[in-house]
Amino acid sequence: MPLQRSTIVIGVAWLLFWALMVSVAVEDYLRDGGTRLWQPVLWESSSMLAATVLLAIQRRLTRRHDDLLATPWRWFGLQALFLPMYWVAFVPIAFGIRHGVYALAGSRYEHAAWGPTFLYESLKLSVFVGLFVVIVFGILSYRQLLEEKLRAEQANALLRQAHLQRLRQQMQPHFLFNALNTISSLMHTDVARADATLIELADVLRATLDVGELQVAPLSTELRLVRGYARVMEERFAGRVAIAWRIDDAALDCALPVMSIQPLLENIFKHTVEKRRGTVHIAISASRHNKLLVVTLDDDAGTLAPHAPPGVGLSNLRERMAALYGASASLVLAPLAPAGVRATMTVPCAS
Repeated sequence: MPLQRSTIVIGVAWLLFWALMVSVAVEDYLRDGGTRLWQPVLWESSSMLAATVLLAIQRRLTRRHDDLLATPWRWFGLQALFLPMYWVAFVPIAFGIRHGVYALAGSRYEHAAWGPTFLYESLKLSVFVGLFVVIVFGILSYRQLLEEKLRAEQANALLRQAHLQRLRQQMQPHFLFNALNTISSLMHTDVARADATLIELADVLRATLDVGELQVAPLSTELRLVRGYARVMEERFAGRVAIAWRIDDAALDCALPVMSIQPLLENIFKHTVEKRRGTVHIAISASRHNKLLVVTLDDDAGTLAPHAPPGVGLSNLRERMAALYGASASLVLAPLAPAGVRATMTVPCAS
């Protein structure tokens, strides 16, 4: 709770309490046969004004010691030091106002002798101030608790951001390394294709610059990255791979982790296309189902080795998904019949 908001809460509570006291005083006054309603209003209003001034002074002088809230006995002890101020100053302020207003009305304010008046008002005010200080302690403690919670959430967010940034920085050189290897291989067999592949790689790198430091991006942006990567790999494995794209337009605005489809496609090239001489057919689809974005990559020739540890790309992607979405996202690899592997990535889509 921000400082200004807590001050407003305390002020509203104070006004409501004053309104309650005035209504009770008016009711008692009418029950006793009184006819001048301004008198009970004056009595309670003068007390409220005097107490407000004194409480404001106390709060102003003790605000810098709010760190003592962690040790309540010290905080309350500090507040108790101000009780003599109320005993000395309250009666002169409140009763001075009453005497002044009565004099202006051509009347005289009657009350008990000053000694008993000071004693009675001091005892009554001590109880009242004690109750209000307890309320203030509760409000300030609650505000401090919320601030500590906010600081903890901000710290966790910064840690998560740093973790995601590290993972992404790990992915970018990993992708670049594989792409440059592809170009290097082509240079020994077909310089024209190597040049065309280099241009495709430049487009992919330009697309990565466009997303900047973003951790998530719309599917439309992610497709620009993965299509560029796919064209690079199609140049390297010309005649050995055929990729079909099945993208639902309704899913294009859904956000997903940057460079999340690329490692799934790279996994197919690494474990299936590179190991076969025949053509591998790959189907990449994306669709939106209610509030979920579902992306699948199918191939018709891969095998899913049991108990095989995931590669760098898949491990990295799973970590990023967990950091971004928790249990709301998933990545599952499953075998297809008679051959092939399906990778299914599911993330929340609030678009």
